[in-house]
Amino acid sequence: MSRTEEHADDRPAGLGSLAHRVPDLGALELLLAVARLGSLGGAARELGITQPAASSRIRSMERQLGVALVDRSPRGSRLTAAGALVTDWARRIVEAAEAFDAGAQALRDRRDSRLRVAASMTIAEYLLPGWLIALRAQRPDTAVSLLAGNSAAVAERLVSGEADLGFVEGVAVPAGLDSAVIAHDRLIVVTAPTHAWARRRRPLAAGELVTTPLILREKGSGTRQVLDAALGGPALPLIELSSTTAVKAAAISGAGPAVLSELAVGEELAMRRLVRIPVDGIALARDLRAVWPTGHRPTGPARDLLSLTRG
Repeated sequence: MSRTEEHADDRPAGLGSLAHRVPDLGALELLLAVARLGSLGGAARELGITQPAASSRIRSMERQLGVALVDRSPRGSRLTAAGALVTDWARRIVEAAEAFDAGAQALRDRRDSRLRVAASMTIAEYLLPGWLIALRAQRPDTAVSLLAGNSAAVAERLVSGEADLGFVEGVAVPAGLDSAVIAHDRLIVVTAPTHAWARRRRPLAAGELVTTPLILREKGSGTRQVLDAALGGPALPLIELSSTTAVKAAAISGAGPAVLSELAVGEELAMRRLVRIPVDGIALARDLRAVWPTGHRPTGPARDLLSLTRG
């Protein structure tokens, strides 16, 4: 029985998925190298594998196709007639794979050329600038756009595809999003030094905070969500404002007490423009989270930015 006939007896029945019936790209690249170099050993060296591994791969491909592809002799390796035909087909497949790879790389380059970030106000103002400076050092060619808003708006932008990565500071993860905790924060009660609470000798009782009108962020903000949850119901608004900066300004003016992120008032406390009011019986700690659409783990520059938040 000839070698070709021996392999013909082993040929597959032609059933099953295409992946099981067509050799993988590595095997086809090896066959093309053998055809070009006339040597199995030379082909193995070019592809960075051992000669036994190359021989095994050729034999496996011959069994898979049911035909002999290469005749080996002391003078080198020569394609059989069937091997020459398969090599022509292999060349087209490899060329198509190279075009596919080039197209995929173009898509990655396009993706990596921009990053759209949506962040709630506290994170956008006090944490993101440092992260984005570090990202710029890693990816100088990536253009970053930042959309700042409350936590509800961040979730909407991610779900609608308007942002690639988001950051929120609410009580729970918004629906339709996956998340990772990246930092921790605490809300604190602050007033102007002239406010009556600034002269207190004892901590404020939780009940007093519940019944006192406060300068607040708008509904939908992470700060408001955490405060309402801690109080067991909606806080009483004295004024509702849409930014942390505006809330600070109102508190500094003496308009009333406010509840703000500890991250946001460090400078004002140090300069005594605001005074921290201790509170008993209420937990105002919160997690800061990175968020992204469910099932779509961040890639490219979004993945790099996420890693920087944990540095």
